[in-house]
Amino acid sequence: MLTRRLALRTLALAAALALAPPAIAPAVAKDAAFKSDRLGVSVTGSGPDVVLIPGLSSSPEVWEGTVKALPGYRYHLVHVAGFAGKAPGANAGGPVLAQIAEEIARYIKEAGLKQPALVGHSMGGTWAMMVAARHPGLASRVMVVDMLPFVGAMFGPPGTTPATIEPMAAQMRDAMNKASPEERRTRIEQTIATMVKTEPLRPPVVAQSLASDPGVGNQAFYELVITDLRPELAAIKVPMSVLYVRPPGAPITDEQMETFYKLSFATAPQTDLKRIPDSYHFIMFDQPEVFQRELAAFLKGQ
Repeated sequence: MLTRRLALRTLALAAALALAPPAIAPAVAKDAAFKSDRLGVSVTGSGPDVVLIPGLSSSPEVWEGTVKALPGYRYHLVHVAGFAGKAPGANAGGPVLAQIAEEIARYIKEAGLKQPALVGHSMGGTWAMMVAARHPGLASRVMVVDMLPFVGAMFGPPGTTPATIEPMAAQMRDAMNKASPEERRTRIEQTIATMVKTEPLRPPVVAQSLASDPGVGNQAFYELVITDLRPELAAIKVPMSVLYVRPPGAPITDEQMETFYKLSFATAPQTDLKRIPDSYHFIMFDQPEVFQRELAAFLKGQ
């Protein structure tokens, strides 16, 4: 059974995501001819199509090292409005999570992509699963990087549902909305230390998270906690790969974490689950060679 301590770690993991490396040069990644008030897409490279989706408060720059290490693909990098310095747009009010998934699906259709691979980190993994489940046939395969189909299960006892966890999720969202700039900075700095093991990468991650719109991020986090995709996973008929870590300080064993992931993805038997040792939440930062090797193998099956 997962304890409240692990739940707090998970809150940290999901509530302050951002990225680290320098930006992809504009000459390399060009904006797609896609009009949306919820997200932007830039495109780089040539070859089979791969849609890269960053997580909460992250920019597409989270994938820079990956894109450079694995040429031979046409990468479509998503930047959610309100995250990492991008103006909030329509995400400034009302629901965010499902709306972003629909915009990603619309982009794939309007850009004429032929069953691209979807790769999402953290909340980006949630969006990848939502697109694949709600638009069958749109994607050829899905990779989820350190994200569960129902994060809310980690905040309550066995049998927790979106309805039973909603009051807690709303309380957390409201508390984050009321935090002062100083309190927000302190929380982000403490949280990033649990998400990025590679210390030199932490300061830029903090800066990018601070550049995100608090209201958009807090609302997206609230929706993430109360969204249960487990009943929808059966609609994903394509291969799915899930890379995950055991959070630092989590009071459970590797075997217990493995069991929890297996149970969470039980309705998607085609899913390949793999724990990545010696890494925090940003696997592509802490274990870049391992991540790139896993992604390369994943994409070869496209």
